[in-house]
Amino acid sequence: MGVNAQMDPLDFLTNEELLFFFHRKKTEISCIEQPHRLLTQLRDHDLVPEKLFETVKKMRSREQKEKGFYEVLDWVEKKRPQYMHQFWRCVFEDHILQLYPTLRILRNSLLDGTFKLYEKPPDVETLTDEKESEEKAEKGKEKRYKRKGSKDDRSSEDSDGPGPSSTSTPKRRKPVKKPTFSSPVKKGDKQEIWTWPIYKSHLPVTCGDKEGTLYREKLHKGEKCILSHGRWFTPADFEKFAGKEKCKNWKSSIRCRNTPLKKLIEEEHLRCPPTERRKRTCVQKNMNKKFPVSSSESSSSDLETSSSLMEESDSEDFQEQGGRGEGTEFRRRVEDEEEEEEDMADLSVFQAPSLPVTCVSLTGTLYKCRFASGSRGKCIRTEEKWFTPEEFVKQEPTLADGLWKKDILCHGKTINFLLQKKFLRIHSLLCECVKCSTQEEDLLDQKNDDECYVCHSEGDLVCCDECPRAFHSHCHLPAVHGDSPGEWICTLCVLRNNQQWLDSNNMSEQEAFNAPVSQYILHCHYLLLCVYRKDIQKVFVEDPRQTVCRYSEIITQPMWLDRIKQKLDSREYQTVGAFVSDFQLIFSNCRMFNKDNEFGRMGARLKQMFEKEFRKIFSIQ
Repeated sequence: MGVNAQMDPLDFLTNEELLFFFHRKKTEISCIEQPHRLLTQLRDHDLVPEKLFETVKKMRSREQKEKGFYEVLDWVEKKRPQYMHQFWRCVFEDHILQLYPTLRILRNSLLDGTFKLYEKPPDVETLTDEKESEEKAEKGKEKRYKRKGSKDDRSSEDSDGPGPSSTSTPKRRKPVKKPTFSSPVKKGDKQEIWTWPIYKSHLPVTCGDKEGTLYREKLHKGEKCILSHGRWFTPADFEKFAGKEKCKNWKSSIRCRNTPLKKLIEEEHLRCPPTERRKRTCVQKNMNKKFPVSSSESSSSDLETSSSLMEESDSEDFQEQGGRGEGTEFRRRVEDEEEEEEDMADLSVFQAPSLPVTCVSLTGTLYKCRFASGSRGKCIRTEEKWFTPEEFVKQEPTLADGLWKKDILCHGKTINFLLQKKFLRIHSLLCECVKCSTQEEDLLDQKNDDECYVCHSEGDLVCCDECPRAFHSHCHLPAVHGDSPGEWICTLCVLRNNQQWLDSNNMSEQEAFNAPVSQYILHCHYLLLCVYRKDIQKVFVEDPRQTVCRYSEIITQPMWLDRIKQKLDSREYQTVGAFVSDFQLIFSNCRMFNKDNEFGRMGARLKQMFEKEFRKIFSIQ
């Protein structure tokens, strides 16, 4: 029977129950980071109209995106309440769950029973009448008593605040509390979900960091019974898929709510295929022929041999299947080496979204959000290009047959170490996300940065065809017009190419100052772009008189980057010296106003960078 013929766990829940769960969780969903992929998924499944999708897509700040995403979810609840099964199936697809840990938590709470679907929602009229209860004390006490009567109701009521689009007044605002979830299992009781009616035919199981669904009847028949990431596995195969092949005992390594399947089998909640008994009997007979034993010893040894041989048989099945795949020898070798690595290292250095990596003489930066596998997802950026891990290793000339898991290092640790510690996660072979896509358009997008080189923010970007940089059209100098035809090259690449064939004779500093701006406009654009980029906190971008208190009382001649850009665009500068003097004015004003505080030191570092770049591009000795 195919995968489609199996009943989805969501089929056990009614549309009303899923709608109730959606209503309670839409605020939590709206807070996920980078919701663009999820929005695209909803749009592609006709759950969100194109116009609403485009509106949210154009939002830039995180606050705007969060508010806009909540409004999308609110629209789905009001306009598409009958499509809750379709919504949750769409949200719970593997490639979406891999991108959003919050959705994985929601899926688990929905399917394992930790969220109570039948709790009574708080009475809105009761809440609005609380103000009048001061005049009617007895009635008010009775209402308060009723609310206190149910612990579950109170915890649910406390955890549900108004959403971003709901109207509320400060009087109705409640102190922030940790979210709590009602459960049909009392505190202290064992959560034996395998006895619940909803899990009569299947159970949620885990092995390592892999999640799946075990179908009871298929296990009893000896078939592939665990469905995970769109694929069917035998228990031994699933153990291998989760990277737990060294355990060689799937009954202990595969768990349901932290309970090994071995215990469920012993308590007869699960039934294994009965075919193993014949193998054990046959082996026992052979042993009795060579080594005769008494009947009492035979009965006790039968029990020991029975359990041990079943586990050995499972291990042999796993070893027979696991040894056939390509690269098994390499994986074992790398894992053995990783066992020798120290676990006492400070793991906090690996928490950053981007990590410095090396491969012998190569250096680059690995961006976690772009990583998919060794051959998919261009996640390592160098000054010249984006690479997949396998491509990055091939750039090192001293490695004839480089292995990306072993040869790429980050803070002295291999990539395999990061995978084992869950700092990186390899996507499934069936994953269809943009990072794993083989379509030409998606592969082309991976060749450039995901954020603007100048302002470090996302949005509609123009990509350079010679380097990995990308820019907002208004951030680049000169500004990029949307109707520019054909190939486009950024200012930094144009300057680099020009310096390869221009006169490379050295200049003195005074000769550079006296040079006309009209002949060195490219150099001026480059310097201004460098300062904009390094001013990450945007301290020197706008007029300080508008934002800094008492600035005009101390600084008589203010200057800022946007003003320099305006003067350069309007051709107010005649010489490079006049252009440079306005930068020096920014740095001197910063030193005078801030002295040696944080901003003063920031200005000093910016001044040092500017002078270094100035001397480099004008070839000043």
